[in-house]
Amino acid sequence: MTANWSEASEAVRQAKSILIVTHISPDGDAIGSLLGLANGLREMGKQVDAAVDGGVPLFLNYIPGQETVLGELKAGQWDLMVSVDASDEERTGEAGKFGRTHSTQVVNLDHHATNTQFGNFHLVVPEAASASEVVYDWLVYMGHPVSQASATALLTGMVTDTLAFRTSHVIPRTLMVAHDLMAAGAPLFDIINWTMVSRPISDFLLWQRVFPSVKYDDGIVSAVILPDDVKAVGLSDISDAGLVSTLVTADEVMIAIIFKVQEDNTVKLSMRSKVGYDVAQVAFALGGGGHKPAAGATVAGTLDEVWAKVMPMLREVVNRGKLMSG
Repeated sequence: MTANWSEASEAVRQAKSILIVTHISPDGDAIGSLLGLANGLREMGKQVDAAVDGGVPLFLNYIPGQETVLGELKAGQWDLMVSVDASDEERTGEAGKFGRTHSTQVVNLDHHATNTQFGNFHLVVPEAASASEVVYDWLVYMGHPVSQASATALLTGMVTDTLAFRTSHVIPRTLMVAHDLMAAGAPLFDIINWTMVSRPISDFLLWQRVFPSVKYDDGIVSAVILPDDVKAVGLSDISDAGLVSTLVTADEVMIAIIFKVQEDNTVKLSMRSKVGYDVAQVAFALGGGGHKPAAGATVAGTLDEVWAKVMPMLREVVNRGKLMSG
């Protein structure tokens, strides 16, 4: 994969109106990279719209500029669209679909190795720990000083995608970028508290409902979340409230997976794995994407149908990982 820094920067220079979108069910890196770039481009004098289906999750409403993010996109025309943190076009949802048909050119900014290389210009850097890190590099390349507003957004993306710098893809440069963002005014302590420590009681009530479904079988732990579980605790979206990241920490577990059943006869999968066990290959085969230790996909079918399809694939990953390590 190559990064077209010069071409993408020239496209920004020539554009008067810019749309930025990210992936559906956005996490900290999706919103962090979205707002880090939006804030920076606005500071350059660009007319910028930012959009993601459903808007910004409540736990990220401290990020400067979050109030400008559109939860749906039904009108507009742009010289340039930038997609951030989305491995394929479908992941950008309705906002991305509308944006692509109403924008002259598209920049694809991402850090997923499974990126499908869509768009006119590519800033896809799999070595980066987060899409927010790629945005930081782009702002620096364009010679724009990173403001406190952008730094707060970008450090949020880095913290959440690395689990507070605890994942295997964190390298010395990751911490150097984090240092620069802190020097620009991003409050690391507060960001970790807001995104990694503080939780609403609804998260724990959801876990209480879901824990009876937890199953463990030779390195794989699974759980099922039903739409009624989410509604019962007052949440508005199918979410695991971080449960999959907790389950994978068990000593015996190599892979954790959450089956999130939706009302449209599909099942959302969230997968996490220990080092040496690649769940991205499973997600990609199912039409999703992600990283080796963290990936997801949405699969059509009932829970039983999707379970029967996915679990043998995960078993292969576990067996392959055991062979490699043994």
